[in-house]
Amino acid sequence: MTAQPAGDAHPDLREPALRSPAVRAPQQDRSRATRRRLLEAAVECLAELGWQGSTVAVVAERAGVTRGAAQHHFPTREDLFTAAVEHVAAERLAAVRADGEALPRAGAARTEAVVGMIVRLYTGPLFRAALHLWVTAATEEPLRERILSLENHIGREAHRAAVEFLGVDESAQGVRETVQATLDMARGLGLANLLTDDGPRRAGIVRQWARVLDATLGAEAARHP
Repeated sequence: MTAQPAGDAHPDLREPALRSPAVRAPQQDRSRATRRRLLEAAVECLAELGWQGSTVAVVAERAGVTRGAAQHHFPTREDLFTAAVEHVAAERLAAVRADGEALPRAGAARTEAVVGMIVRLYTGPLFRAALHLWVTAATEEPLRERILSLENHIGREAHRAAVEFLGVDESAQGVRETVQATLDMARGLGLANLLTDDGPRRAGIVRQWARVLDATLGAEAARHP
């Protein structure tokens, strides 16, 4: 038997090593794509079906993956749904910050645009999905701790964005409470939106609250120049 030249020895052993970076990249891309589909499907299921109807199997079917693939990414149901709400909240907050670039520069128009932006954050599918998690977390202790931490994070980021876009000094008396009242009002409109989508009524409330906000924050700024 003729010996192979040293340089050609075991080409089948060298080839995978040469291919592995290229092979790993598509695998990682597919894994990220699968994870993203699962997260988005989980939020959709929560918003439409509630906690009881949103099993891992239901989410996996909607995402177009097997239940085993879903559990590979998220070992428990709680892992899946808390990650899903966190993922979509991060995307929504990023979109809010991007929208901030297009806000009117100043005045009443800017205030109304900021209030409308905050209200939209709390009246979409994300809020509906998060609400189902909150209700479940009220009676399920392991989930409760995770949801409290997540909600505190989302609340802080929304508050920070509101202060930034309104251009107010949070250290001035009453400003922090006024901004927080805006967020609380938006949550209230989000709750009302669960029963009926009354867009015109909501738009009227946004306009009126923007006027109140302008007057209140303007008065505080005048008292504390």
